[in-house]
Amino acid sequence: MMQESGEMYLETILILEGEREFVRAIDIVEKMNFSKPSVSKALSKLKNDNYITIDENLHITLSSTGREIAEKIYERHQIITAMLVSLGVDKKTATADACKIEHDISDSTFEAIKNHIKFKH
Repeated sequence: MMQESGEMYLETILILEGEREFVRAIDIVEKMNFSKPSVSKALSKLKNDNYITIDENLHITLSSTGREIAEKIYERHQIITAMLVSLGVDKKTATADACKIEHDISDSTFEAIKNHIKFKH
């Protein structure tokens, strides 16, 4: 089981891929507001565990396994945020709370929330 911090890095890489042509470590530093050494250490672990690749230009790409995890976490983030907003929570708070919840919620509870949100819309 991957740690929450690893999931956050993968999700950030996925988001950055949608925003730019290629992802570099400095982009992650800026997006997550973490130190360069912390990001470097995390990326090294993700690379060693085959969740990402880093090419000769230092461009970071999600592996198929890394992408699968990132997409799962990102979907959870989006749906939990939407659920909280629908309950009347302001967008900024809902986004922050979803980030905390998305890593700990069980698959069955998330599926129930997802089905409930789809049914209501």
